[in-house]
Amino acid sequence: MAIVNSLPPGFSEIDAVRIAGEYYSLRVTSRQLSSYIDQNFYVTDPSGKEYVLKISNPSETEHILEAQNLAMKHITDHSTVVECPGVIPSVSGRQIESVISKNKKTYSVRLLTYIRGKFLSEEPSPTADLLHSLGVFLGNLDKTLKNFTHPAVDRYFLWDLKNGRDIIHFTRHIDNPHKRSLAEYFFLQFETSVLPVLPNLRSSVIHNDANDNNVLVRKSDSGKEIVFGIIDFGDLVYTYTICELAIALAYAMFNKGNPLETAIPVIQGYNTIFPLTEPELKVLFYLICTRLSTSVTLSAYQKKLQPENKYLAISENPAWTLLEKLIEINPVKAHQAFRNACQINTLLQYGKTSGKILKEREIYIGRSLSIAYRKPLNIIRGAMQYLYDDTGQTYLDCVNNVCHVGHCHPHVVRAAQKQIAILNTNTRYLHKNLVLYAKRLTSLLPEPLKVCFFVNSGSEANELALRMARTYTKQKDCIVIDNAYHGNTSSLIEISPYKFDGPGGAGPESFIHKVIMPDVYRGLYKSEDQDAGKKYAGHIREAISKIKEQGKGLAAYFCEPLMGCGGQIVLPEDYLKTAFQHVREAGGVCIADEVHVGFGRVGTHFWGFETQGVIPDIVTLGKPIGNGHPLAAVITTPEIAGSFDNGMEYFSTFGGNPVSCAVGMAVLDVIENEKLQENALKVGAYLLSGLNKLKSKYSIFGDVRGLGLFIGVELVLNRETLEPAPEQATCIIEAMKEQGILISIDGPLYNVLKIKPPLVFTKANADQVVNTLDLVLGNLI
Repeated sequence: MAIVNSLPPGFSEIDAVRIAGEYYSLRVTSRQLSSYIDQNFYVTDPSGKEYVLKISNPSETEHILEAQNLAMKHITDHSTVVECPGVIPSVSGRQIESVISKNKKTYSVRLLTYIRGKFLSEEPSPTADLLHSLGVFLGNLDKTLKNFTHPAVDRYFLWDLKNGRDIIHFTRHIDNPHKRSLAEYFFLQFETSVLPVLPNLRSSVIHNDANDNNVLVRKSDSGKEIVFGIIDFGDLVYTYTICELAIALAYAMFNKGNPLETAIPVIQGYNTIFPLTEPELKVLFYLICTRLSTSVTLSAYQKKLQPENKYLAISENPAWTLLEKLIEINPVKAHQAFRNACQINTLLQYGKTSGKILKEREIYIGRSLSIAYRKPLNIIRGAMQYLYDDTGQTYLDCVNNVCHVGHCHPHVVRAAQKQIAILNTNTRYLHKNLVLYAKRLTSLLPEPLKVCFFVNSGSEANELALRMARTYTKQKDCIVIDNAYHGNTSSLIEISPYKFDGPGGAGPESFIHKVIMPDVYRGLYKSEDQDAGKKYAGHIREAISKIKEQGKGLAAYFCEPLMGCGGQIVLPEDYLKTAFQHVREAGGVCIADEVHVGFGRVGTHFWGFETQGVIPDIVTLGKPIGNGHPLAAVITTPEIAGSFDNGMEYFSTFGGNPVSCAVGMAVLDVIENEKLQENALKVGAYLLSGLNKLKSKYSIFGDVRGLGLFIGVELVLNRETLEPAPEQATCIIEAMKEQGILISIDGPLYNVLKIKPPLVFTKANADQVVNTLDLVLGNLI
């Protein structure tokens, strides 16, 4: 399958009959066959002899066609087990003739022998024996071609997998943003995992297109179906030999429930004839993915040139479906399975073992830094909503709200790579990225939130917001919500009840005033109370009165628009609207901590505070803003920003650097282009529906709550007394981990299942979560 800008030849079946008679002295009937860039005609003479009249695309030089002819002859001369077409000379003795079309263009034509058999694509459920025979056939093909050379095939060719990096320029032709990112992700893995290994691979001339519509099957003498022939040598190229097997496997895996299971007999058969090397096995999985990504990408490009050519899309849908399956497969698992198929049974070691890392962590890392799960995970790679560990296990990540648009999203990675290769410096120099990003970010916020300060973490952002509020009001006292957490600096521990009331905490300082958490499930005012929001906000008015009684003023009210550590709490209606009114009447600053919930996670709105119909005075952003890159921001009004310019210079060494701003803009690109806010709304509602169905089945589910993909499930032992179930919560997350799904625990009573996945989460992922929870709960209860 070459990639060309010129259209296929435009000859008719009548023209084919004329050409066969004129150049080959044959009286035939003709029928046009499907083709990619050439024209192929099935022709038969009166005696029943069958041929293929092949009119090549003008992009194919006579030199290339000559190489193809010689390769087919070499195979016929040197192999008794590989059948391929032969070239029939014209009446003038030439193997390649030239014909002129009606529009006066010259085309090359050849007459080939026709090989009768059925295509492998006609076997929807090939047996392991047939797949093994495919491997044997390919091994014999490559073994035969190993000694074939021709200068024309040592060429630059886009369908040569070693040029996978160049295909990235064509992904813009993929209209679906999600699919485009999927292909780009695998091209990124080609660059990082395949390119460095290429110098260690064997090279030879290969057929380069053993897809299931080029490979022929027939019954052997024993009655078993076997692969025996191959057609279409148009992609012949000198490249890395392992590409032959990778390409064949890409198509053999089409429409199969278990792609790796399909691959094993093919690899086994190939290895018996043409033994594979360790470097070849190392890159095989991502070469398969590269071929599929190349196919869908160039198909998208070619379809825009030839929208009427249905053959261009023949493998497109199954290729996309397979790519979606392959991203769920841990490459370690694939690598080990491929080695096992070659009877290399030694276990792979990807760096230090989990036990070794844990021991060294205990020595060199402070023990106050906690680690998840009883048996900690050694995560070595991420892919969108999936994480891979060193044992080959894939995990569906349902808790990482930092990698907001997906782990290793290619658009974000490329943005960072590109900028860090050009410049990374600080904000004392002018750089367009700083103002471009600030302008774009503030455009997503309501007036008068128009002034940005960039920092490196959510804690830094909240620390700066606190300083701004105190500078603006010339007051120190703050109101905070019980069980809230705002960061790890000393000042933020002081405004975080989750910390100062927890283990190791010393309680609130005299200038910190805690109000009850607006929890309509477990709190003072329940969901049935239509005025619950206003009543909870009334406690803020009471706190303000106490501050005034002490002869002091209010600096700030800190709030999360949806509470994280509080237990995934969705605030009741009118809570923030009423709270902000009380705070502003007291001269205080309203600060919305969007570190957990911003950037479209709630689905209905881009920012969490918008769900309450309010506009804060200061907004802090973190976690998802950089998709894992250390980036955060404070956005405020010109008035508050002006008061902070009091002579004491503010400077952050890394805040607002060109790389961070490039990453931040790339994250916004993905959210917009892939419609991730809309996805959060749809998939979140779907997941909540599934969880509520489990609630009707299992009484341990006391409350299911959330907005978009910010979801909590509160576990109780008794729905009347609301006795919490923390031990069961721990058992559930451990059991879910064993089933390949990562969720976490939140809440002051450690009994809330926290679900905050990357926004690329799908309905299929939601089904997996609900079905697995159902299984786990069934075993637990």
